[in-house]
Amino acid sequence: MTGRFPIEDVTPSVSCGRYPAKAVVGELVPVSAVSYREGHHALGVNVVWQGPGAQPEPFTRMRPGEPGLDTWHAMIKPDRVGRWTFTIEAFDDPYLTWRNAVTKKIGAGQGAGELANDLAEGAEVLDLAAKIVPAAEEERVRAAAAALRDEQRPLYERVSPALDLEALLWQHPVRHLVTTTRSYAIWVDRKRALFSAWYEFFPRSEGAEVGPDAVPVKHGTFRTAAERIPAVAAMGFDVLYLPPIHPIGKINRKGRNNTLVARPEDVGSPWAIGSDEGGHDAIHPELGTLEDFRAFVATAQDNGMEVALDLALQAAPDHPWVREHPEWFTTRADGSIAYAENPPKKYQDIYPLNWDNDYQGLRREVLRVVLHWVEQGVKIFRVDNPHTKALNFWQWLITKVKDVDPDVLFLAEAFTRPAMMSGLGKIGFSQSYTYFTWRTTAWEMREYLNQLLASVDWMRPNFWPNTPDILHETLQHGGPPMFKLRAVLAGLLSPSWGMYAGYELFEHVARPGAEEYLDNEKFELKPRDWAGAARSGRTLAPYLTTINQVRRENSALHWLRNLHFHEVDNGSLLCWSKRDPENGNTILAICSFDANNVQWANTTLDMPALGMDWHERFTVTDQITGASYEWGQHNAVRIDPYVEPAHIFVVQPRS
Repeated sequence: MTGRFPIEDVTPSVSCGRYPAKAVVGELVPVSAVSYREGHHALGVNVVWQGPGAQPEPFTRMRPGEPGLDTWHAMIKPDRVGRWTFTIEAFDDPYLTWRNAVTKKIGAGQGAGELANDLAEGAEVLDLAAKIVPAAEEERVRAAAAALRDEQRPLYERVSPALDLEALLWQHPVRHLVTTTRSYAIWVDRKRALFSAWYEFFPRSEGAEVGPDAVPVKHGTFRTAAERIPAVAAMGFDVLYLPPIHPIGKINRKGRNNTLVARPEDVGSPWAIGSDEGGHDAIHPELGTLEDFRAFVATAQDNGMEVALDLALQAAPDHPWVREHPEWFTTRADGSIAYAENPPKKYQDIYPLNWDNDYQGLRREVLRVVLHWVEQGVKIFRVDNPHTKALNFWQWLITKVKDVDPDVLFLAEAFTRPAMMSGLGKIGFSQSYTYFTWRTTAWEMREYLNQLLASVDWMRPNFWPNTPDILHETLQHGGPPMFKLRAVLAGLLSPSWGMYAGYELFEHVARPGAEEYLDNEKFELKPRDWAGAARSGRTLAPYLTTINQVRRENSALHWLRNLHFHEVDNGSLLCWSKRDPENGNTILAICSFDANNVQWANTTLDMPALGMDWHERFTVTDQITGASYEWGQHNAVRIDPYVEPAHIFVVQPRS
């Protein structure tokens, strides 16, 4: 800070400004600062912000918050992708100082004679203001100055024109003794970095055929997998995430259900990347060719979806890297290369990379691989286990990729310590997997969301009820109501959510004693009878379609900063709302965490958070059932999980 006035506690500021804060195009980003001054003269505060490669925007005047705390607030709304910067300025506001003093003195009964100096000083301030205001307002300001100097007029007529300039001179103030902070950065992504609906499937399973004991008869291809895309898009998903599509290692290949010895016909884990058929820049030959992949990407785009690829920086024992760059791996005392371990789990089919032996060469190779897939039309990468690589590598890689194409996004799959997850967000990851799956009570979920809201400037959550690795016990035993309520929680609490194929078919059988699927698709082909499920009605697809439709149609659900919890007197229920301040769109949701029992409760709603006064009444319309109710601050709620485990209301104030 340089200048006259203190400016403290600027937000958004990530790690004292070490990293850029995050926003997306069209997001209302709150900016705040603490600033104060001595004495009784008026202080003004504003934010000056500038987009990538552009002139500064007109400054935005900040307004004081709660009286006595000297915290100033404003909203900025970036309109394009790239690096934005902002500074806070504090200044002496002579007009506001003058106005405050004159109104008090007139209120105390002072006349024109006693106010002679005040009137003259006010006219001088307006002389300065006339040079600042828009040309269309200049004459009005000069006339007000002239009125202050006109001793023939009554006091009220001399002062009123100047007092009426308050709104104009708030937006175009005379500024003295301007103090400016350092520059703070905000990286602005396209909106899909914040608002997205992901669907994960294995292309090799779509169109595949298997015999007894899951023996592959026919391997799925990009062409057969493309036939599934319209149905996924019809459910409202906009990101189609594919596990690794590269050649799979043959040495130490894992068999069905992660057995150590594979049968000759076993397909292996896609995360055991690389063989004599190629590495990270190659496509598994049974999936097709690079041209087939491009056609698959084009089909997704034609259906309003993007393809996200898995970026797993590891290698099978027969990956070309192992032969050509053994220095990229860790050699053990007996001369063998160390395989991956997460005790008690062992991954003999995967070699981790050693980033300390040839850091420069390895990171150049990874950048080459990523940009290769960007050239094929991939703009989203789901990064496998980024917490096992150095954060400065990811910061370098993400920056380099965005220098080439700023629209590229990265999702961090890191179920690890909170500090590491937060750090990955700070250094540039666009989205992050979270602990959502393991928050299974209303209290836990509310506490966790409050933690995420505290880090909203650098960590964007993506909520997944399941993944190929994770089948939580709530889904194992909760039945269809649990599948519904977890989808509601994921899709309506977080702007981004995702699910792994099979969720809509209520797949719930786990490997005994584990949190993983039995007959896991990571190690075998798993064709599903989508058509048969639709005919029999044993599918959650229509419900998921509704959830995603509600998300698309209600702008309040596109953001995270606007999440607000309301009180409900039953610990099995969670009540929350989201409101878009620009158009008033408001969603109010009440979801049960009990998949087995009917729950009753009474709500106590925070009415201002819904855009209304405490006494107002309003209409809520359930987006699942279509039923409407007249509500107020206090309401009785009944949820039967076997009918619907949640209410998703659109709030409509009474006219």
